[in-house]
Amino acid sequence: MRAFYIRRYGGPEVLEEGDLPSPPLGARDVRIAVHAASVNPVDWKIREGKLRALLPYRFPLILGNDCAGEVLEVGAEVKAFKPGDAVWTRMDKQRIGSFAEEVVTPEDAVALKPSRLSYAEAASLPLVGLTAWQALVEVGHLSAGQQVLVHAGAGSVGSVAVQLGRHLGARVVSTASTKNLELLKGFGADEVVDYRTQRFEDVVRDADVVLDSVGADTQLRSFRSARKGGLVVSITDRPNVAFARSSGVTPLLWPVFALIGAPASFAGWRHGVRYTYLFMHSSGEQLRQLGELVDTGKLRPHMDRVFPFSQTREALAHAESGKACGKVVVQVRG
Repeated sequence: MRAFYIRRYGGPEVLEEGDLPSPPLGARDVRIAVHAASVNPVDWKIREGKLRALLPYRFPLILGNDCAGEVLEVGAEVKAFKPGDAVWTRMDKQRIGSFAEEVVTPEDAVALKPSRLSYAEAASLPLVGLTAWQALVEVGHLSAGQQVLVHAGAGSVGSVAVQLGRHLGARVVSTASTKNLELLKGFGADEVVDYRTQRFEDVVRDADVVLDSVGADTQLRSFRSARKGGLVVSITDRPNVAFARSSGVTPLLWPVFALIGAPASFAGWRHGVRYTYLFMHSSGEQLRQLGELVDTGKLRPHMDRVFPFSQTREALAHAESGKACGKVVVQVRG
């Protein structure tokens, strides 16, 4: 099968295109003909080797973490899917590879594709949708009447989080630049803070949950916007020792994670706010629930551009440049 893969860690130049064997199918696996795959920051972080302590992959490694497509074959113990089903998936972290003509992933990472979305639209949502769901629902326990602050609401995760927060009945505040203010209001934000003209911590107080997808100084300032006992969830910066323990990182590296996470941990202690670093996981059941929101019109994708499969390198470069507003998608078939 045709695929885009790496044989070593490095910059954009290490990404190769060529033919590789199709992955083997296990008893509880689903083989999917990829119609479209999306580009995520984790793709170039993996390519550069930044996640090797968490995800020790073997080479050659096909990049790509989520996709939508059609079931080709199922394992002997698979009950929920059959050949011909239109599905979407955030693949198991240990078995990525959606920048290819086929993928194989566990049954419990797959769900039926929302009927109202094209394959390209559906491919744009699994990873970012699950990230937003796990941050606000699984970890944040956000509920009606609470307040959530979503940073970078025009971004791929932020746009889903704003819509999800609105669906949950929370008051949604988001940061964005001036050009995206109306976009965020269209997604359901109750208030949009222009980060270029206002300091969000001077505007937003007593948030029950803050979703940080920016990191650095923005993350540390976010503790001032959360209420005492509230929660700051980061998906981008300062993984801490609690995350290292729960993720199976060797204890030899725990002191490193304690040091990396120290600024956030101290800020949380100082302001009486809890802190969690989230590295999302695959879940077919959560994708099913997200799919229901899509098909009932409560969640819609936010896309920037669709590239043909032959331009996967260009798609990665465009997303990595930071110029995209919304998800970048690679059209593999159709």
